[in-house]
Amino acid sequence: MIVISNMSKIYRMGDNVINALNNISLHIKKHEFVAITGPSGSGKSTLMNMLGCLDTPTSGTYLLDGVEVSKLKDDQLAEIRNVKIGFIFQGFNLLVKLTALENVELPLIYQGLSSRERHEKAIMALESVGLGERIHHRPNELSGGQQQRVAIARALVSEPPIILADEPTGNLDSKSGIEIMKLLKMLHQRGNTIVLITHDNNVAMQARRVIRIQDGEICEDKEVR
Repeated sequence: MIVISNMSKIYRMGDNVINALNNISLHIKKHEFVAITGPSGSGKSTLMNMLGCLDTPTSGTYLLDGVEVSKLKDDQLAEIRNVKIGFIFQGFNLLVKLTALENVELPLIYQGLSSRERHEKAIMALESVGLGERIHHRPNELSGGQQQRVAIARALVSEPPIILADEPTGNLDSKSGIEIMKLLKMLHQRGNTIVLITHDNNVAMQARRVIRIQDGEICEDKEVR
């Protein structure tokens, strides 16, 4: 599913040169549940941006489901993101003036589906995360855990093969965090490839494989169960 070869990312800020990623190579197979972890400044956020086609490398290659995406144009990257990747963010990234249903429908607008089709698919996605009775609530009427469930439904609604979760439990209490991890495990069992970015070792160890990154390089890559 994911093949990264000799990838580096260099940021230049005036006279300063920052090697955010240094010659990383990484393979992730279909249906894997992988956690990428490391301390602040380790390069994991930069790697997440590369995996999610939100940024392009300075050098190296990135094949996503057999397609070389590291050289694509912005509109092509946007298409890849919309079809191949469902994003879950720490900050939920919900539009506050929209209901849960309307937030989940958003990715489907770019696919050209009719209003009825969008509505039906969004309801199914919300029901799958246990929010069938909250579809008309706005974010400020939902708890943090419920808002993250809406974000997960939004990530699922386009049926992407990959779920990229960036610190999905970071803004949640421990009970809500446990519930979100259960949902991610359920998605993995249903066949999604899950890539989880986290600084929390306890969260990382719930994946099937843990990749640790330090100073822009992979320092450990192991199966945990």
